[in-house]
Amino acid sequence: MRILLLGKNGQVGWELQRALAPLGELIALDRDSSTTFKADFSQPDAMKATVRALRPDIIVNAAAYTDVDRAESEAALAHAVNVIAPAALAHEAATLGATLVHFSTDYVFDGSGSAPRDESAPTAPLNVYGATKLDGEQAIRASGCHHLILRTSWVHSAHGSNFAKTLLHLAAEREHLEIVDDQIGAPTGADLLADVTAHALRSVQRQPSLAGTYHVTGSGEASRHGYARFVVEQARARGHPLKVAADAIRPVPTSAFPTRARRPLNSRLDTRKLQACFGLCLPPWQEGVERLLIEVLEHGAR
Repeated sequence: MRILLLGKNGQVGWELQRALAPLGELIALDRDSSTTFKADFSQPDAMKATVRALRPDIIVNAAAYTDVDRAESEAALAHAVNVIAPAALAHEAATLGATLVHFSTDYVFDGSGSAPRDESAPTAPLNVYGATKLDGEQAIRASGCHHLILRTSWVHSAHGSNFAKTLLHLAAEREHLEIVDDQIGAPTGADLLADVTAHALRSVQRQPSLAGTYHVTGSGEASRHGYARFVVEQARARGHPLKVAADAIRPVPTSAFPTRARRPLNSRLDTRKLQACFGLCLPPWQEGVERLLIEVLEHGAR
């Protein structure tokens, strides 16, 4: 079985290189790959040519335009990367009879209320990024290709940039921090997401009827403020030098930090469908963050 992984150097793509390798012949690319084949999502025709030349059995798309605020002023580029390129991949997957795996986001919802949203909940993105990710999902479904769409939230990894690593940097430099406490979600390790992807792929290859859309996050929930306090407490317990005092992380509303793009306040995703269909138990989000901190603080991951 030949697997084509696109976006290999992102947070999720990096972990997918490890998780997918035992499943078959893995070809991992990104837009800077120094090989004959490129994965530049701003050039959908070149993407099609790559897929046609490699003829994979599985295409895993871990690439995306993810700069939420910049997308407000770069809507055309966000659309090209998050909609046109996935649509092109889906068309080629349908032609080849391949399975397409695509990652999406809680930002396809408006974040109202306090209940976790399941896969059938109405979508209503608040910003350009969320709208393009939703349009990308819909293009994949419309293509008729065999697919897995995995929506997730608050992804973190020792590789790349994310909230937890930014927070560690700030906590080492500042004596006081202000973190929003009205955005609620579930931090999700890229390693967990990659392992779930590999498991789901094996199941879908054996039982094609399992294809579709699923939610994947760490279990439990936290506010951004609660998440931040956990990171600081765990880092301090491991002897990491921090300037910020334990009680100096002040909760503030989202309105205290105006941004170009609106953020959903409720990012809770209901993962019961995934757990039931694939026989999985998703670990508490705290376990993934602890693992991240061990890698960053004790092993110097970047």
